[in-house]
Amino acid sequence: MNAAYPVETGDLSFRFGARPILHGLNLQVPQGSIYGFLGPNGAGKSTTLRLLLGLLRPASGSVRLFGHELARHRVALLSRVGALIENPSLYNHLTGHENVEATRRLRGLPAARTAAVLAQVSLSADAHRPVKGYSLGMRQRLGLALALLPDPDLLVLDEPTNGLDPAGISDLRALLRQLREEHGKTILLSSHLIGEVEKVATHVGVIQQGRLVFQGSLPELQARQEGRAQLVLHTACAATCQQLLPQLATAAIIEAGTLRVPFESREHTAALASALVAAGQPVYGLHCEQPSLEDTFLHLTEPVAAS
Repeated sequence: MNAAYPVETGDLSFRFGARPILHGLNLQVPQGSIYGFLGPNGAGKSTTLRLLLGLLRPASGSVRLFGHELARHRVALLSRVGALIENPSLYNHLTGHENVEATRRLRGLPAARTAAVLAQVSLSADAHRPVKGYSLGMRQRLGLALALLPDPDLLVLDEPTNGLDPAGISDLRALLRQLREEHGKTILLSSHLIGEVEKVATHVGVIQQGRLVFQGSLPELQARQEGRAQLVLHTACAATCQQLLPQLATAAIIEAGTLRVPFESREHTAALASALVAAGQPVYGLHCEQPSLEDTFLHLTEPVAAS
């Protein structure tokens, strides 16, 4: 057990009937991080979050929160966790304030928490409007206010940007950063959108077909791009260049005058350009393309062919 990880799992597995869903997950969510739990739809993200919250029972393995076994200390540990799984359950006929107040009273929390969390998610001005008139972004923020009521150390959010417009997504990102930087929260959020996660996450876990295929800091994921850079060469005739230069024999022809070859080094690039000119082939353009973070994510989550 390691208290430095508010969330840690040991060989966590789950089955739905006879069908395996998760295979030996070893998650480690660092203290004070925003951990983006990434994967395509159906990869096992929501199932994992439900296991972390004790809503499902694992087939095998363990879940530890704040260094303690969830199975042994469920009530005490979950009192330190706020969660928003799928769409928030709200009473449409009540106001935002009344929704939060009802939950606060049920949980026996201090009266001051209602106004505090509404302010925290920027809903104070709309707190006395009926929820049925709230936009989707406002409903998501109200759901987050409910999750924040107990002033949790850990927030678990399942696809929190689903259905939000660009302004709503930007507002949510800013709020998550504020919760981490100003209030010291650890945030675990699932998503299938790498472009959104990379703008807010400090750490990333990537799941594919129920298996963790990457875990580490965002810079470590970005480092996965190295070694997959490609040289793009524009010349008069790609096929002629392939025939003349052995080092281009395995290059991919993209168009009649365009080749793509793995990048090796700056020296190799210079030598290739010199060899082409020496062979009488014009070099109209030569540049290096780095794969985007999204390309790296897609590469990690390519479906594994059944053996």
